[in-house]
This record gives sequence, C-alpha cells and structure tokens, in this order.
Amino acid sequence: MRIIVCDNYDEMSRLAAEFVKSQIIMKPNCVLGLATGSTPVGMYKTLAEIKLDFSGVTSFNLDDYYPIERANPQGYFYFMKEHFYSKVNIKGENTFIPNSEAKDANAECEKYEKTITEKGGIDLQILGIGQNGHIAFNEPGDELTADTHVVDLAENTIDANSRFFDNRSQVPTQALTMGVATIMKARKIVILASGAGKAAAVKSLLKNKVNTQVPATMLCMHPDVTLICDKEVMGK
Repeated sequence: MRIIVCDNYDEMSRLAAEFVKSQIIMKPNCVLGLATGSTPVGMYKTLAEIKLDFSGVTSFNLDDYYPIERANPQGYFYFMKEHFYSKVNIKGENTFIPNSEAKDANAECEKYEKTITEKGGIDLQILGIGQNGHIAFNEPGDELTADTHVVDLAENTIDANSRFFDNRSQVPTQALTMGVATIMKARKIVILASGAGKAAAVKSLLKNKVNTQVPATMLCMHPDVTLICDKEVMGK
C-alpha cells in the first residue's frame, strides 16, 4: 500500500483529483468507482474546475441508502448530481447508482453487480473510510458479504450520518452497497481519509492485518492501493 500524507484536506482533495485525471488521460473510456460523503467533496470540486473530458467515462457509485427517494437531498443520487454530475460533461446514461427506490432491493443488487461486469469492471475505485472502518456500507461483523447487497447500518454509522439529516430518526437504517469482493475487483483503489475522527480506523488499516471487524483492512490484500490522507489522520 502506498501512503501519501498531505498537509490538509485541500491538498488531499487536489491530489485525489490528479489520480482521477491521470486515469482518464490514460484511458478516456475508463470506468470509475465513486464515493459519497463529506470526504470526496473537495475532489469533485477540483475535478470540475480542471475541465476534464468525462464524455467517455462510466461511473458506478458504491452505495445509497435504502429506501430513500432520489429527490431527497440526503440521498446519494441527489448528492452526486449536486456535487459532480451537473458540473462535468459525463453522460447520464453512463452514471450508475444503486436504485434506492427499487421495489425489490435484492433484484436491484443483482442487476447492479451484473452491470458492473458488463461494463468491464472498475478501473479506479475511490473510497472513503468510516470511523468504524467500514468501506462503502460494508459494516464491521463476523462475516462480510462479497457482492452488492442490502445491509443493515450499524448504530454508529447512523449516528455519524445523522448530521446530514434534520434528526437521527430520519436516517435510513438500511443501504444498498457494493460488497467487499466487488470493491476488491477494481484494478486500482484510492482511499481518502481526513480528520482526527478517522485516525483509529486508518491505524487499524495500516497494521496490515485483515480483520472483518474493520472492513477496510480487506484492502491489505489488494495489489494496487493508495491511501491519501491528511496529517490529522496520522496524528501529526
């Protein structure tokens, strides 16, 4: 695992955008795996500012709450449109997010997994990391699910995400998420971490020991992972 420690969040965001830029220049029709949450917002802002050509790019988002209306500002469909899709020339038909309004959640997960395969798999996956070590919405547990699936959100994940809602009771208790195996199939992975609140999770990741109670440690088995973080995460 390559580790890059940046001075601050802005530097981390700019460097992450450079990784995406390099991928698109190298392969204009690449498939990107994208993340939501506060961590990648700066990266998306930078990508919009540098005027890259996304016309040939396909993107798959890691996850979304379930159920939640796509018009809901706290949903990830709305998030991606607000922070990224509306600011670059990526084609709508080439953007994929698990359908948070699907009547059959399990069928939606199977369809999503199949679509990723049909598009040739993910070239570059952008990840964040939860305070409890989750990646996407793969929560700590004795077992982890391989493929895209429905997951019950952990209480501390609900607590952490409640800041985006008017109150905790509005936070959905389930999500549709790529599984660990789906993420691990990406050819390259960049994981972003910012702030002291992520320090414990990153410390566990860097021990280079796989532990299902810290799902991010699965990344230790991937051949091409880059951690981009700020000094706060590293306790500096």
